[in-house]
Amino acid sequence: MRSLLSVFIVTAFALSSRAAELKEAQELFLTGNYTGALAVAQQQVEKNPDAEDWQLLLSRALLTTGQYQNAYTAITNALQESRWSVRLPWQAHEVYLANGLTNEADQVVQDLIQKVGRHPSDFREPPNLVVFGRAALLAGADPKRVLETLYDVAKKADPKLKDVYLASGDLALDKHDYALAAKRFQDGLKQLPEDPDLLCGLARAYAPSEHALMVESVEAALERNSNHVGCLLLLAEHAMDAEDYDESEHLLARVAAINPWHSEVWAYRAVLAHMQNQPQAETNARSAALKFWPTNPRVDYLIGSKLSQYYRFAEGSAHQRQALAFSKDYLPAKAQLAQDLLRLGQEAEGWHLAEEVQKVDSYDVEAFNLTTLHQALGKFATLTNGDFLVRMSKHEAAVYGARVLELLSQARSNLCAKYGIEVQRPTTVEIFPEQKDFAVRTFGMPGNPGYLGVCFGTVITANSPAAHAGHSVNWEAVLWHEFCHVVTLQLTHNKMPRWLSEGISVYEERQANPAWGQHMNPKYREMVLGDSLTPVSKLSGAFIAPHTDLDLQFAYYESSLVVEFIAQKFGTEKLKAILRDLGQGMEINQALAKSTEPMEKLEEDFTEFAHAEANRLAPGLDWEKPKLAGGREGMLQGMNPGRGSRPRRPSRDSQTNSPSLENSPALSLNEPGSASVTNETFAAWSARHPTNFYALAESAKQLFEDKKYSEAKVPLQKLVELYPDQTGDDSAWAMLAAVHRALGETNDERQVLSKLAVKDADATDVYLRLMELGEASHDSPAVIENARRYLAVNPLVIPPYRFLAKASEQADDVKGSITAYRGWLELEPTDPAEVHFKLARALYRVHDPGARRQVLQALEEAPRYRAALELLLKINGDQPQSTGGHADASGLE
Repeated sequence: MRSLLSVFIVTAFALSSRAAELKEAQELFLTGNYTGALAVAQQQVEKNPDAEDWQLLLSRALLTTGQYQNAYTAITNALQESRWSVRLPWQAHEVYLANGLTNEADQVVQDLIQKVGRHPSDFREPPNLVVFGRAALLAGADPKRVLETLYDVAKKADPKLKDVYLASGDLALDKHDYALAAKRFQDGLKQLPEDPDLLCGLARAYAPSEHALMVESVEAALERNSNHVGCLLLLAEHAMDAEDYDESEHLLARVAAINPWHSEVWAYRAVLAHMQNQPQAETNARSAALKFWPTNPRVDYLIGSKLSQYYRFAEGSAHQRQALAFSKDYLPAKAQLAQDLLRLGQEAEGWHLAEEVQKVDSYDVEAFNLTTLHQALGKFATLTNGDFLVRMSKHEAAVYGARVLELLSQARSNLCAKYGIEVQRPTTVEIFPEQKDFAVRTFGMPGNPGYLGVCFGTVITANSPAAHAGHSVNWEAVLWHEFCHVVTLQLTHNKMPRWLSEGISVYEERQANPAWGQHMNPKYREMVLGDSLTPVSKLSGAFIAPHTDLDLQFAYYESSLVVEFIAQKFGTEKLKAILRDLGQGMEINQALAKSTEPMEKLEEDFTEFAHAEANRLAPGLDWEKPKLAGGREGMLQGMNPGRGSRPRRPSRDSQTNSPSLENSPALSLNEPGSASVTNETFAAWSARHPTNFYALAESAKQLFEDKKYSEAKVPLQKLVELYPDQTGDDSAWAMLAAVHRALGETNDERQVLSKLAVKDADATDVYLRLMELGEASHDSPAVIENARRYLAVNPLVIPPYRFLAKASEQADDVKGSITAYRGWLELEPTDPAEVHFKLARALYRVHDPGARRQVLQALEEAPRYRAALELLLKINGDQPQSTGGHADASGLE
């Protein structure tokens, strides 16, 4: 009995010791000591060749360190020792693929499914359920069923099983369901906090839309495992997106030091070589990526996807076709090719491929969204003039479609002549009344609400005014901006950095209309003179994961300022030369140096230029910024500083107004640029700073709110005198106009609003008030001008058409009145009979046969409409043609 007990104790101790050794080795692997884990695993497998966990660890360590052939030897040996395992065959599947043995890998999947199918009760352990689920998915099983009947069951049985969270998250990522993926990885982290694999999965879920959260997750994973291959690759891709190619290569080198044959390392190096116009290096890198698996479709899929992300859609689609040549059913490549073709304007094949993907994989969110969108697009109207093919909702096309074509034609004529290019015909423009449809067409997924429009080179997508509920956007400026992208992208063959592309488009907005684009304002002045300028050589990075919306706006503005600097100092011809060199494949910093000056000097001179621009903003104003006592965050804001930017202007009140400071106690200044004042009231401080922007603005605001309108004039008039370019709903101009209106000073109000209207591209309230004032004073030209300004922002409401129609008639502009009445009718007027009649009358004046139809429609609405009956008689020739006069609705009985 004692001897049996001793044997039991020794055996238990040995098992416990082996378990501890296994846990220590797995910890080595988890924390990135792959060679250490490999050495221990090799020793243990030699001692215990049938130990499944050690065999798995050995195989994973060999794969991770790029020893693919050794991994093959190890896994085949392991399979001979453990014939009833399902985890080892699944590991063999990965090893076979790494060595290019696709037939053997496929056979593993079939054998696993048959094995589990014959003896399901033998494989109910949670790890086995996860393996079976992965195999079943490859065999075409229903993803939802796998998730619910296998993965969720395994998770319930063993909540701390990491593999089930990884499998669930990977499944969601494969279907582009990023929200579900994030949830699954987060669930895993609740059980296994700080696990680097789960953190990396969470980062992948955040990557498409939440760059800051992605980086946060990656950094947390790297704290646990500084050699985590997946995280290093994500960071390398992130640096590549910011065009920081040196940093990207540095990160790829770290992965290569772990695994010199990692296919994704070489795929990314191929992309880097392409972006830097190194064709031989690109070819060599792709060959290295395919060394062990020559027909790996993921290599070309990955290269092509990144190139398409950088707008190299032709090159990207070629790689997807190659991926499909390797594996005709590789859905990621087919889905990406569909997107590429749609962005290239090759719509028939693009939509067909998207439908193929959706039929095969009904759970793929992107494919479902695209096919649903295709059905919606089938209901759109199509307008064309040879140069453009415009798709809009039928309702919006009838309202302002003609103006869209006219505006695009103006942009084409102006910009093509300026940049010396004949763009491809036609340019496709799709305008979506629903933001979610715009996002799906543009990005494949709903979301990205900040974008107004996007250009792919020959295809433009844009939100319509209907999608901008709650804020005003000048759609004419948006389309001008996007068509400028058409010009520059085609001129460079899509080989230009984002900052230059956006910078030129914002710059050209300002050139076309001084009210468009972005301009220096108090916040930008502060950022320029502070430390917010990004070096020109790093500007594309400013668009990647900006900390705030303001930072993104500023990236657009700074980019346009660089373009303005180049155009002013070196000339437009040099700017065009830069674009031509980019089209030949020259790297941006080399192209800049060739046509301007060395990058270091260029950045120094640009900084000086930007500072000069900032200091030119209202130089007569004092820009010191007082702060509330005690260092509280409520900075004096006063009026909003002015215009916003692309991709979208935030609401004009995005800067929080501080509470009343009229009787506040001491002012405390705890940051650079703030005035150094203590033990002084705001009123006293303001008196000592009579030209301070913030003091004047706050004083005006308080006086206005207290209805001391005459007194409010003083600071407001000083502000508009010293800062005449300020815009916005709560600018000094707008507030001064409100003061004049409150005091009944109509002429002064009109003069002030007229000055503001010239400066502000989307001030619909200003335009509407000017129409009212213009009509009251019988100033038809002013009414027409402001109606057109209004329609450039929102053509989907009745008031501007009503004002425009009447003013056009008074100005004897028959064509203008016809256009106005047609638009008015499309918006369902409360008295359609009157509008039909007036349109008929205008058409009759120009002998348009459509007059008869319109007058009949008027009579259909109001059969006893006398003036309409009289007009019908004239049209039918029963009475002599009228020589003039204005019939109106007064004849309606």
